[in-house]
Formats: sequence, C-alpha cells, structure tokens
Amino acid sequence: MYAFNYQRPKTVRQAAGLLAKAGGDGKLLAGGQTLLPTMKQRLASPAMLIDLGQVEGMSGVELKGRNLHIGAMTKHADVASSHVVKTAIPALAALAEGIGDPAVRNRGTIGGSIANNDPAADYPAACIGLGATIVTNKRKIPADEFFTGMFETALEDGEIITKVIFPVPQKAAYEKFPNPASRYAMVGVFVGKKGSDTRVAVTGAGSNGVFRVPEFEAALKARFNAKSLDGLSVPASGLNGDIHASPDYRAHLIGVMAKRAVNKALGK
Repeated sequence: MYAFNYQRPKTVRQAAGLLAKAGGDGKLLAGGQTLLPTMKQRLASPAMLIDLGQVEGMSGVELKGRNLHIGAMTKHADVASSHVVKTAIPALAALAEGIGDPAVRNRGTIGGSIANNDPAADYPAACIGLGATIVTNKRKIPADEFFTGMFETALEDGEIITKVIFPVPQKAAYEKFPNPASRYAMVGVFVGKKGSDTRVAVTGAGSNGVFRVPEFEAALKARFNAKSLDGLSVPASGLNGDIHASPDYRAHLIGVMAKRAVNKALGK
C-alpha cells in the first residue's frame, strides 16, 4: 500500500464535505471488496479514503407500505438473513445469499455493489428487475436511469448512495450460472412482476453491463409462464466473450436462466 489520508465521518453531510474537499482525488469506502484490491494492485491511488462504515442511518432494512427500504451500507449477509426481506421479497434475499462466499457477504454492501456496477454483479439485475429507486444525498434515481455502462453509473461528483427502495413485487425470482471460483454471474437473470409491469434483467452477459430484454418482457406480460419464452432468444452480438464462456454460450444461458427464473417465481 501507499500513504493516503483516511477519514471516518459520522454523517452523510460530513462524508460529502470530505469528498468535495478531496477534489476528485478521494474515494468512498463501503465494503472495500473492489476498491482495496485495486489499490493494492496500484490500479487506484486515491489521496483520501472516506470510510462510510460509521455514518449514521446508512444500514438496515425497513418495510414501508409496499416498498422495501435497504440502507446502502447494509451487508449482503444481512440482506440474505433479514426476515423482512425474506418475507417481502424472498428473491432478493436468495440473490444476496448467492453472492461470493461468507467472507465477501459479511463485508460487501449493497450500496458499494451498485455504485461499482461490475458487469457481473448480482444487485444491478435486482434493481432493474424490480424497478428500484436509488436514493442519494442529492436525489432519487430510477434504476433504469442509474446504470449507464460497464462500471459506470449516473452518480455525479459528490453524490453518495444512502439507500435503495425496492417495490414489493407479486412474483420475482433470480437465477444465475455462477463462475465456480468467484461466484460472479457468468449469466444472471432476474424476473419481476408487479401488476402489468413485467421485467427481465440480465447481468454477467452484456458488454455494457446490466440490460433488459424487451422481447422476453412482452411475452411474459401476455402470459407469465416459462413456455411463453419458447422460440425467443437474445442475439450473441454485443455479449461478453472470455475464457469462461463465448457470446453464443451466454446467449443460450440467458434463455435457460430466464425460464428457470420464471418457474421459480411461479413456485415450480
């Protein structure tokens, strides 16, 4: 490692002030699952590290009406074990339980994962698939507008995610084909249905990060059944290809995972 200024603010306002003071040379530290390894490899060298671990009011789960509020600093393990989450959106609890390993789940946070927007992360698919709203210290951002590209989001300078609001769906499920070592999604599909709004969000496959599949959504809106997806596919062009899976294989997996997610949502 190298020398840097380490700060532990107590409030979001203090954190935002420190971020502004750093003048673009500061980084927010949530769970540190991506930032710390990149710093160790000298791929990032912030002059100031602002630890959000002690910031008041940024952790916890609460059901308000038909919306589930999750603080940005809530750890994956806490989302997975929360009775409130399991009752309101069991698909979200199951998704969190499948992230990484116990060490990762007990350090990583939902806000950190969303802000990082790794193209193979699980939470972006849940945010898009459930039509979530990302709340910052400055505004509320619909999930459809938040994820703008690989490792890119709509967050502006000085913006800090404080919580995520998930509408409670009628039906939802997440299925992923994980890398056996990292547990990252080679392909993950989140399916959510609330009223007439049916969403299908894919992570792990797109070269530009998480994306929706309008053709799948239209078919499931007409009839929410896995058979509705028969004959439908996602083009391989524009999908990731690496040592783990080719674009064609990922395109095939999207269809398979989508059908499994629909069946799971239906309790099959």
